[in-house]
Amino acid sequence: MQDTHLRSIAKGISWRFNATFITTVISYALTGEITVALSIGALEFIIKVFWYYLHERIWIAIPFGRKASAGS
Repeated sequence: MQDTHLRSIAKGISWRFNATFITTVISYALTGEITVALSIGALEFIIKVFWYYLHERIWIAIPFGRKASAGS
């Protein structure tokens, strides 16, 4: 079974919501500025969703660690 592009996007977005929340909280704790913290969080979210998607698609093409399915 192979993951679709949509599944890779959904996984990236769901992970980013969690990770961006943590980044935003840390940014606020360090700066004390909610505007700065939200800006950092937003930028981080956009960049890392795109980067995760690329990473996921590359790994799908790599056979390392996969076993052949019984039907193949």
